[in-house]
Amino acid sequence: MKQIDLIYRTAFAELAQRTFDAQFQADFPLEGRFVTVPVKGRNYWYFDLPTPAGKDKRRYVGPEDDADITARVKAHKEIKDDIRERRRLVGMLLRSGGMASPDRFAGEVTKALADAGLFRLRAVLIGSVAFSCYSGLIGVRLPNSAIQTGDVDFAQDFAISAGVEDSLPPILEVLRSVDPTFRAVPHQADKGKVVAFVNSVAYRVEFLTSNRGSNEHTGKPSPMPALGGASAENLRFLDYLIYEPMRTVLLHREGVSVNVPAPERYAVHKLIVASRRDSDGLGRAKRDKDILQASLLCEALQATKQGYLLADAYTEAWSRGAAWQEGIHFSLKMMPDNSKAALAAALGVKPEELGKA
Repeated sequence: MKQIDLIYRTAFAELAQRTFDAQFQADFPLEGRFVTVPVKGRNYWYFDLPTPAGKDKRRYVGPEDDADITARVKAHKEIKDDIRERRRLVGMLLRSGGMASPDRFAGEVTKALADAGLFRLRAVLIGSVAFSCYSGLIGVRLPNSAIQTGDVDFAQDFAISAGVEDSLPPILEVLRSVDPTFRAVPHQADKGKVVAFVNSVAYRVEFLTSNRGSNEHTGKPSPMPALGGASAENLRFLDYLIYEPMRTVLLHREGVSVNVPAPERYAVHKLIVASRRDSDGLGRAKRDKDILQASLLCEALQATKQGYLLADAYTEAWSRGAAWQEGIHFSLKMMPDNSKAALAAALGVKPEELGKA
């Protein structure tokens, strides 16, 4: 596990900061104004933008107690766009820093949705495209074989989608600005709702949300008020994955400001979902990739002295009950020995003790 030099890790952090600043300026033009609105005992920032009709258009910004967001609200007029310099930084990080980038098309889709406000509305990029961000976040080189994908997935908590009182433009219009062949795919359980979109070469964009309460929502689409007419597929274990996501940068073009799961949660979540893959050829391929990504992150976190984060995430998942424990135990048997050793070291146990209470 080769670590990335400090100079490049520092440049990555700077790029993430500057990309978020630039996205913030694009989302909130200087002619508008920020206001705080109390919602259920907590204050949130909103942005009022004047319209030709004389009525302000209100957009959701984020919680007032989010220090990063509030700092940008206060410094809004000082933010400058520096696309050329950020493109130089992205190129340096990819060529010299050994960091990873998504495939071009995934980058274009993610950028279009980011520009439309997807991450401002607290959605989370998940799956292999999110995995490509972890080399810079953790500070290690990750192989491209673990990143390649034919789809891109996004998740949003249902309560957030219902509570922000704001929405994206129609998702299909946003995707067709990237590729006009995109079309909506009606959900099998409810033909009137759409959770996925595909283009002429079967590239798939899908929206997911965490299964709420009991299993009554499993297999059914949930309407998501903030997602521009799209619904989302309910999935078990997703609430664990997207809890307290991290803001970072996707190394595409001049950088795309995104939210991704914490890498330690991503690793443990992959161990669980790997056990639930279908047994056909496609399912086995996805399972192998899940195990590979989880294994690499376990090694990376331990190698960079962040094993305590992995231990906390693992312990939380294990404490959630039998179904979670069975999934973890199933996948541990397929992990390489060096990855199991890294996970065991993070937990302070012997490798042979993994998967035991």
